[in-house]
This record gives sequence, structure tokens and C-alpha cells, in this order.
Amino acid sequence: MSDMKSLTAPCGLDCFNCEIYEDNLTDEMADFFHAKMGVPKEEIACKGCRQQDGNHFHLAATGGCATLDCAKEKQVEFCCDCADFPCSYLAPIADEAGRFPHNMKLFNLCRIKAVGVERWAEKEALEIRKKYFTGKFVVGKGQAD
Repeated sequence: MSDMKSLTAPCGLDCFNCEIYEDNLTDEMADFFHAKMGVPKEEIACKGCRQQDGNHFHLAATGGCATLDCAKEKQVEFCCDCADFPCSYLAPIADEAGRFPHNMKLFNLCRIKAVGVERWAEKEALEIRKKYFTGKFVVGKGQAD
């Protein structure tokens, strides 16, 4: 499995761009999570959803990742490969949308299906993430340029 595929969660989240992914985690971010959530600093860095089998501190409260479990059970690499795509695990929700990238999963999966995981990861994923958190919404147009 290519690095980009192995560092993309089945739900379409780009682990390689996440602020707690081990290669991206800064001392400041580690200090923030430690102070805010009481997580020991050595447990903050994440290796990615697939590498840690969904076992990371940010999923502890929910008992793991049901979406990952479902993808493994159905033996699909990405949710967009599933006959039930899209399902309720991927439904957008406004709660915490400003903090968590959940609502970009469907768009990412559609782009992965359209252009392939390598091209998406190399040319699109970071820009999608940036626009998600900093872009402006225009009714009838989506993201403003």
C-alpha cells in the first residue's frame, strides 16, 4: 500500500495533514493538548488511523472508530468503495465542524474516487483542508476563490 493510501483513513481524512500526525506535531500543539485534555505528551503523536487501528486518545471516549471497523468488516480500502456509500457514518453535522474536519470526508472520498488517492494526496488534500478551515462559504457557489 502506498504511503498516501496508508496515511489516508478509510473515511477520507488525510492523516498526513493532521496537526497531531507524528511528523506534523509541534511542541506547542503537544503542550496545548496536554494542558487542555490532560493527555500525556508522549501519547499525543498519532501515526495515522490505519497504523494505530483507530486506537488513539482522541477516539478513547467513543471506544474507537466505528467507521474504520465497518470498512474492515466490509473489506473496503475506502468508504467510497462500499456499496452503501455514502452512509450515516459520513453524514455532515454542524456540531464541532469548526474544530474537526469531519464534514470534508465526503468531498475527499469523491475526489479520491475521481482522481485516485495519489493525485488527491499530492495535489488536492492540503488545499481542501486549508479551505475547509479558512475559506468562506458563498451560497450557491460553495467555497469562495
